[in-house]
Amino acid sequence: MWGGFLIDYSPLWETMKQRHVTQYRLLKEGIDNKTLDAIKKNKNITLLTVEKLCKILDCQAESVVRFLPDRQEENK
Repeated sequence: MWGGFLIDYSPLWETMKQRHVTQYRLLKEGIDNKTLDAIKKNKNITLLTVEKLCKILDCQAESVVRFLPDRQEENK
């Protein structure tokens, strides 16, 4: 049975810091405020957005997002 996962965008913030990319640059490159807000709240974004972030940052998806086991799901 598939367990639940939590989305974690902390790799994105670290990758941005390492590459000196600001949120302003993401906005200029076509990532809108609504999407940035979703990322900050660890909400779902599209794979097209992940791809766009990877192109902007010149990285792979694991440098943008990771999936953590949802401990609450495991206890059900």
